[in-house]
This record gives sequence, C-alpha cells and structure tokens, in this order.
Amino acid sequence: MNTAQTSALLIRGGTVVNADRSFRADVLCQDGQIVAVGESLQAPAGATVVDAGGQYVMPGGIDPHTHMQLPFMGTVTADDFFTGTAAALAGGTTSIIDFVIPDPEQPLMDAYRTWRGWSEKAAADHGFHVAITWWDESVHRDMGTLAREEGVNSFKHFMAYKNAIMADDETLVNSFRRALELGAMPTVHAENGELVFLLQQELKAQGITGPEAHPLSRPPAVEAEAAQRAIAIADVLNVPIYVVHVSCAESAEAIARARMRGQRVYGEVLAGHLLIDDSVYRHPDFDFAAAHVMSPPFRAPEHQASLWRGLQAGHLHTTATDHCTFCAAQKAAGKLDFSKIPNGTGGVEERLSVIWDAGVNTGRLTPAEFVAITSANAAKLFNIHPRKGCVAVGADADLVVWDPTATKTLSAKTQHSKGDFNIFEGRVVKGLPSHTLRGGHVAYANGQLDVAPGQGRYVKRPTFGPVFDALSRKAALHAPQPVVRNAA
Repeated sequence: MNTAQTSALLIRGGTVVNADRSFRADVLCQDGQIVAVGESLQAPAGATVVDAGGQYVMPGGIDPHTHMQLPFMGTVTADDFFTGTAAALAGGTTSIIDFVIPDPEQPLMDAYRTWRGWSEKAAADHGFHVAITWWDESVHRDMGTLAREEGVNSFKHFMAYKNAIMADDETLVNSFRRALELGAMPTVHAENGELVFLLQQELKAQGITGPEAHPLSRPPAVEAEAAQRAIAIADVLNVPIYVVHVSCAESAEAIARARMRGQRVYGEVLAGHLLIDDSVYRHPDFDFAAAHVMSPPFRAPEHQASLWRGLQAGHLHTTATDHCTFCAAQKAAGKLDFSKIPNGTGGVEERLSVIWDAGVNTGRLTPAEFVAITSANAAKLFNIHPRKGCVAVGADADLVVWDPTATKTLSAKTQHSKGDFNIFEGRVVKGLPSHTLRGGHVAYANGQLDVAPGQGRYVKRPTFGPVFDALSRKAALHAPQPVVRNAA
C-alpha cells in the first residue's frame, strides 16, 4: 500500500545541511516532494508546520547495506521489512538498499520476485542489490532484465561463505564484465572464503570452538587479500567496484592505493566497525560474545582509526550497518561450534546518532561531511541523486530534522528493532532526530513513530549508461590483441 501524500508541510527556522554547504532556510514539502527552499516561506492553508529552530534539516539517511527478513544459516532474521524500516525511520534513515540473495542455481528473477514480495510491507523507501551466487547463461540474461526493467544497478558478490553462496573467480570475471556492459556497479564482500574455511577447521581441531575463534578465523589479511584480488580483477576489466563493509586498515589502504592510481574503487564502512573492537569476542558470557558475531568481525582498535582517516580523506565513501538481526536463541545454534553462529548484528536505528556523536561532536567530521557519508554519497554511487541525498527543490521529501543537543542512552530495551541485543548498549549519544519525514509524511516525531506497513516505495535505480559506455570503449581499446604471424 503506497499512500499518496497530498497535504503540505513546512519546516521552519532550521539550518539546511547538504553535502556541499549549509544555510538558513525553510523547506516546503507538497505531495511527497520538496517544492521550495528559502527564507521566510509561507505555509499554505492547512499545512503542517514543524519548528526546526536551533536544529539542522538534512536529507534522510540512506543505508546502502541491510538484510531484512534474510534466510541465513538455517534461520531468518528477527526484523522483517516493516519492523526493520520502522526502526530505520526512528533513527533518521529514510531509505535502505537491501539484498536479494539467490541460492546456488536458483534463477535470479525467482529470488528477486520473492524479495519484492517480502518488501511490500516496508515502511521506508527501498531498493535491492542482487547477489550473483553462480553463473550460467540464464544469470547473464537475468542480470540484463534486472538492470533494464527492474531498476537494479548493482550486483553483489560474496567472496566468502564456502559451500554456500561464495562466488569463485570465474563467476566474478563473468559478472563484472556483464555489469560493465549493463552500466551496473559490481559490489563485493571481500573475504577469502577458502582461507576462512581452512582456519575455521584448524581452530575447531585445536578445541577453540567459542565466539573468540570467530575473529581468529577471519584475520585482516584474509579480508585484504580478497579486496586486492577483486580490485585487480576490476582493474583488468576496467569496471568500477564498490567494496562493502571495509573493516581493517589493510583493505582501506588497498582502496586508497587503487584510487591514487586513478581506479574507480569505492569503500563502505559500517558504524559498528568505527566504534566497537574485537574484545567483545572474549567476553565470558556466550550470549554477549555471540551477539557480536558478524563478518568481517570487529577489529582491534587501531583499525578504527584507519577507517576514520579513510572517511576523512575521501578514500572511503559511505556508511552502512549490515543490519541483520538474530536473537540469542538463534545465535545459540553455535553454542558448541562458532562457525554455526548466525552472522549478523543490528544498527539501522542507531547509525546516524553514533556517527554524529563520534564524528561531528569530536571534530572528525563536519556536518556537511556527515551528510555526504550517511546519505549523499550513497545516492550518487547508486544513481538516485538528486532525487535522494539532498535538500533541494524537486527532491523527495525524505528529511531528518536533527537536534544536535538531544541525548539518549542506546539500549535494546528502547530500540524499535525486534532484535534482543544492541551492539551499542549503554552508549550515550548527543545528536538525535527530532523528526523524520518520509515522502513528506511525519513518520517519527519526538520519540513517537507513525508508520504503517506498505508506506515505503520501491525505488528503481537507473543504470550508468554514458559513464560506463566510455569505460567499455576504454576496456576494448586496451584489451590484448591477437598476434598475427606471417606464414613461413
């Protein structure tokens, strides 16, 4: 159910913050769009007025990496598309990009239709990356259908999860090349699945079976190798690439080196990796340690500093959550074998507040840089800007009114997610949304949600035709040419 917004709404007295500048202005919304941005705007008769005095008015957050209602490791995440997107709206995030993950040999279109059906209940706008978990001619064909007809302009490749959804190098090469033809962005989960599997078996053979083994089985070198391999494949094929959840200094440095060579490589960072370290896996309580099991794992503190520097330098571009909530009873499947703990943590509600508090409040980020890494860059990279990611006339009225003085103690007891754990438990943050607008509708105001299943829209994302056409021509120009020898 997509409810049209017909009433007007005026946000009065705030400071508009976009990725390029900040300025004092009112914002008038009508029929789901921004229709005016300027000083001293007049509210039409019957319009709702939101007082933003002393607050910032920013584009709603875009989380480019979530997993709602995900079937994984024998169970399904606690948050479906309604509860997960409702939690997102409570935290100031108005759009998500989730993942369609076909089983090996499952037709892509079948999986896509399943996920589209699940997402009909979403309260926030949403789109999908589609994972390429196997390869044949039907996958080649379905990628074209998804890109040209369904508005999917990004395809995901898991380099981990051996014997499940891991894509081998042949699949990567075929899919990357097809993405270039279509003007779509390949994305990668960069971990060497063969090494992870080997290390998991060795640790269990040594009797190390608890959550403390999880980061030992996935050390930074395992991530860095896969990132470098994916970047090298993309370089040879001359296709841009987006590396999801960069968690360690080595991967961040690989992206920076490639970018300094002129390669189009983009990096995503999770809020959790910026703030949580690997000591959580050594906690004596199994439920606590297992609740933090996700991949790549949380790292030693020095890696957090590297990730912040990558964001500040512009080598890393977006922030996400990988929101994938499993409750304690589900995590208990790995009580005797850490490799069976369902991987995933939450955070879609907390992302903006923890990044503002640890970024803007500390001087690491300006408010404009905050908007860039939480909204605008994702909109640009996935080709929905300026419809999303900016406060401008003609953009969707997906907005967050941000109170920089408001404080809150984060807790599972007060979160809107259906998960029973909060990885930011007890953290006090300063800077919170007072209002979240989705399509001009006040979805959240001063602690109260006003959402219903089906209010979110599926957002088609156009492919990058002209840019990728030039890259395809360059790739063809530099392709190895056959050697023709004169007959003897």
